[in-house]
This record gives sequence, structure tokens and C-alpha cells, in this order.
Amino acid sequence: MIDNDKRKQIEGAIFLGLFCLTIPAANWMIGHVGIVCITNGPCLLPVAPGIMAPSGVLMVGAALVLRDLVQRRLGIGFGIAAIIVGAVISAGLAPPSLVLASATAFLLSEFADFAVYTPLAQRRLVAAVIGSSMVGLIVDSIAFLWLAFGSLEFLPGQIVGKLWMVLLAVPFVAYLRRRDERLGLKSA
Repeated sequence: MIDNDKRKQIEGAIFLGLFCLTIPAANWMIGHVGIVCITNGPCLLPVAPGIMAPSGVLMVGAALVLRDLVQRRLGIGFGIAAIIVGAVISAGLAPPSLVLASATAFLLSEFADFAVYTPLAQRRLVAAVIGSSMVGLIVDSIAFLWLAFGSLEFLPGQIVGKLWMVLLAVPFVAYLRRRDERLGLKSA
């Protein structure tokens, strides 16, 4: 049987690895996954009736939740380090014309997520993840679209696409909270 400290380290490492993988996955999806791929542009998916979004937004929503889980398992220091490493990966993988928008939006959104998640997480984990992710996905969408294109025309699709991934993660986060209570597993 694995003790709780070892369990936190293993799960934290898994969440951190998945968090880091969301960035290259988002970049790959934008060019390869969608029902419509625009020439010299993104591949799009429907995220609601009449609303399309670049497919990579799904991974951004997942990244917001995974960063919260990294912090829960490994602590605030790892949560902050994950944000910084994620911004570097984001800048390194973005097309040259989008480096500033990509890295800035990533930093702003993840730190906004961090600022909301941190005070709420000890008392209401699921609410903390939902609330912080909502703030983060709105900040990310506005910052990226404005810096990259000077327009918020695609804001609804960005927000809805990211929100789907957050909502899909809620049952897993609720399961973790219940399991942690059962095992006596405290957050880092």
C-alpha cells in the first residue's frame, strides 16, 4: 500500500506531466484536429450550436484544471513553477507572430487562476477549481485574442470551448476530493 506522501508525489508528477503536455497538444490540435481547417489558419471545432473555436482551446481548459491539481498535490511552489515553465513552453512552441500573445495570455490566465484557487482550495475544492478556471479561461481568451489579433470577435468560442473541458473535469475533481477525505490525504 502506498503512503499518502508517496501518493501525493506520484499523482502530482502525473498532473504536472499532463499539464506540460497540454501546451504542445494545443499547438498540434490547432493545425490538425477539426471539422474545418482554414488555409494558413486554425482547425475549428463546433463548441456550441453556431459557435466554432480553434481546437486547441480544449487543451487550454484542461491546463487550467491540471495546474490546480499540481498545486493541490505538490504545493504552491510547484504551482508557480508550473506556470512559469508553461509560459516558456508556450512561447517556444507558438508561431513567431504569436509568441508574445501566447506567453502573455498563458502567464496572466494561470496567475489569475492561481489567485482565485489558492484561497478557496482548502475549504471548497470543486468550487475553487470551477471558479479559478472560469476566471483563468476568460483572462486567457481576452488577453490572447486582443494581443494576437486586436479583436475579441472569437471570444464566445474561446470561452465555451475552454469551459467544456473544465466542466468535464469536475466529476474527476469531486472524486479526488472524496477519495482524499477517505484516505486522510491533505493537500500540499
